[in-house]
Amino acid sequence: MISALVISIIVSWISIIAMAIVVFALARQIGVLHERIKPVGALSLGEAVKAGDIAPQFDLDTISGDTVSVGGTREQSTLLFFLSSTCPVCKTLLPVLKDIQKQEQATLRLIFASDGPVSEHLSFVAEHELGAFPYILSLELGMAYQVSKLPYGVLINPQGKVAAHGLINNREHLESLLEAEALGVGTVQEYKTKATSI
Repeated sequence: MISALVISIIVSWISIIAMAIVVFALARQIGVLHERIKPVGALSLGEAVKAGDIAPQFDLDTISGDTVSVGGTREQSTLLFFLSSTCPVCKTLLPVLKDIQKQEQATLRLIFASDGPVSEHLSFVAEHELGAFPYILSLELGMAYQVSKLPYGVLINPQGKVAAHGLINNREHLESLLEAEALGVGTVQEYKTKATSI
């Protein structure tokens, strides 16, 4: 009777140690996969304007009746965020955009851009508390950057050049635009390609 108990305890401990080894091995493998699959950043779709090009200049009316300039030299970088009032991903990114703009307010100006009926966007702005930001309705602006999918971001540096642009589906994509500007490259992918070729 005692020997059966001792044997079951030994078997239990062997099982526990074996499971601990398997869990450790799996955790290590997840770490290796994470290192191999690096974040790719925002996917650049438009070919009309490339990173490093002078940004097209526009003077556009906002839905609140003000005029805002897009492009040209200024003290801050400008983040153009193209969105739709019916886009669920766009809506989930609004708190992230507000947070980033608040953190970077000394160096970043945020402008929302879309198209469609003004009344629809006025209610969207009110619902999501976007009244503090310029909100533009302009087909011409979207066409200049060849925005075909939403949400899409274009970052223009203080010298009036396109620093980075791309499709934005999450906070990582959004931050990759700012990171690309800080690194002086068009995309995070470009930086990683250069880093691995050295």
